[in-house]
Amino acid sequence: MPAPRIPPIANLQAFEAVARLRSVSGAADELAVTPSAVSHRIRQLESQLGRRLFARSDYSLSPDGAAYLAQVRVGLQALAQLPGREAPAPAVARLRLAVTPTFSRQILLPRLAAFRHAYPEVDLVMQVAIPLADMKAEEADLEIRFGTGPYSGVEQVRILSDQVTPVCSPAYEAEVGPFDGHFETADDVARVRLIRSPLVPWGPWFQACGIALPEPREGAQFNDVGLMLDAAAAGFGVALTRLKLAADWLDSGRLVRLSPRAVDSPFHHWLCWKPGTLARWECQAFADWLTRALAGS
Repeated sequence: MPAPRIPPIANLQAFEAVARLRSVSGAADELAVTPSAVSHRIRQLESQLGRRLFARSDYSLSPDGAAYLAQVRVGLQALAQLPGREAPAPAVARLRLAVTPTFSRQILLPRLAAFRHAYPEVDLVMQVAIPLADMKAEEADLEIRFGTGPYSGVEQVRILSDQVTPVCSPAYEAEVGPFDGHFETADDVARVRLIRSPLVPWGPWFQACGIALPEPREGAQFNDVGLMLDAAAAGFGVALTRLKLAADWLDSGRLVRLSPRAVDSPFHHWLCWKPGTLARWECQAFADWLTRALAGS
């Protein structure tokens, strides 16, 4: 059985440099070759692998490219280590990320191991951002905002949209129900205690169901979706929730849906940054990774 053909090191170096710098000309300057030489090496590497390594003309990585980059960096680092010498500590890039709390716990953290594996040289410094208010304790390189968007003064990409539906605990449904699989009339609403949150207003649900009621002014109120869902699971009443953020509560049976219907939420999650931030390779790498990670959500 013939040994597998190893790509030329020059091609691997060109790929790593373009992926890191997001620029053929920048990679050419670093490698002391022409831009056409860098482009040729990338095409040659993709041809040998039979895979597209870059997804678009801005040199964002394809899923295959992101996975291969992690292997290439390990290999190049091993080859750079001289025999008998201790391997130098890899250069660490620090990335400051502000993220809303429930999104962080339910959406980001379960996926974050994949980013850490692909980019072990990036240290994430995470802080909580307040949804809708766009407030944070310190400056951040990248910020995940929750709201209607778009936002002035920053560049942005919408990373997650969701639908809303009413939920409550099984015990509370048994107490005030049944609703026959629907919660779509003013009479249904009058039978329950509504849990309120500025992050998930009841207006879109009322409008979609033709319920002529204003936004409720009484009832328990929470400015954190996770706390709101915990309160609903504890029997506080009926909450209107975003389905993706509430998946753990619904899958575990702590909450049950009162209607098969779901309504598009006017609020979305956005990844935001100041102009020029993505010139730093670690910021661009995280933006690319997060966009891909949530593309199927």
